[in-house]
Amino acid sequence: MASSSASKPLVQKIRGKKKMPNKKSLVLWGVAFALIIGGAVLSFPSFFSFQIHQEQEIVTPTIKPFPVSVNPQGRSINENAEVDAFFTNENPSISAASIKAKGILGTIASIIASVPGYALVGAAGMQFVTIYPGYRQEEVARAFGKTLDWNKEERAEFLTHTNTEAPTLGEGKFAPGTYEVNAGDDIDAIKRTLDERFHNTILSRYATSTAQIVPLETALTIASLLERETSDPDEMRIISGIIWNRIWNDMNLQIDATLQYAKSSANKGKNDIWWPKVAPKDKYIKSSYNTYLNPGLPPTPIANPSVAAVIAALNPKKTNCIFYFHDKKGGFHCTATYKEHVALLKQYYGQGK
Repeated sequence: MASSSASKPLVQKIRGKKKMPNKKSLVLWGVAFALIIGGAVLSFPSFFSFQIHQEQEIVTPTIKPFPVSVNPQGRSINENAEVDAFFTNENPSISAASIKAKGILGTIASIIASVPGYALVGAAGMQFVTIYPGYRQEEVARAFGKTLDWNKEERAEFLTHTNTEAPTLGEGKFAPGTYEVNAGDDIDAIKRTLDERFHNTILSRYATSTAQIVPLETALTIASLLERETSDPDEMRIISGIIWNRIWNDMNLQIDATLQYAKSSANKGKNDIWWPKVAPKDKYIKSSYNTYLNPGLPPTPIANPSVAAVIAALNPKKTNCIFYFHDKKGGFHCTATYKEHVALLKQYYGQGK
């Protein structure tokens, strides 16, 4: 009895002992995990490429014309609930945040696709270029040129490009977004890709009836100003209302972004800076783009606007504001009188301007 009871715990210990995995099993599991992760990483560029193409194919057939609620001739704004739907239900690619996010993903995909040996598992030479909302055409040339290794002459040739559909545009004809390119693509191929995207996102949605109310060039010009002033769609619509108010009241627009455009155009983007800081003396730059000296809109767009900015240009918020500014934290403030404007500036900056 004593020997039997003494051996019982020993039996239990033997039965309860866990079998540890051997080193070979651990190695096999590690290799399998690495293959799964590696496969996912290597397939990302192809997946991202598919996503870009699919987004274009889905949006284009179901496209709706841009709504328009501004009436320049009647100097009035008839706010339309349909416009809010464009910002809430529209394809998410209209937002600057979405475009920036895709730009980051495109950069990651390009890095992966450039890894030596990637051609064995994916498309050789696949790269992605992002045109961010508010880019000048020179910045667009720089983005494509950097990826496709263009020299100075090739970038200059790219800048001579004119869109194939009327109206002929300098700035404003490149639709922001991420583009797939391949090593060896020539400039003409890139131009065709850009023209197609501009047609799908802007021209195909700009109805003849809309153009009769607000010409496309006017909408793109206002949209380019909005794009440089803010990336928030709601603020875009308020600033659009302020711009229209100033135009209808024969007031100079006094938008700093036009000074930046004039300044960098004059010095040809010195040090590759196309949106330089503005100094008080810049308000006296002799340029048709200087909206401090010249009444009305600048002669052309100053940048390439997003779809959101174009919609905001056509559909401003009804407001009595004439002045606006952003505080140091990015807060937006607008007022109907200069006195109120100065008071707010003193409140947030300690001095009026």
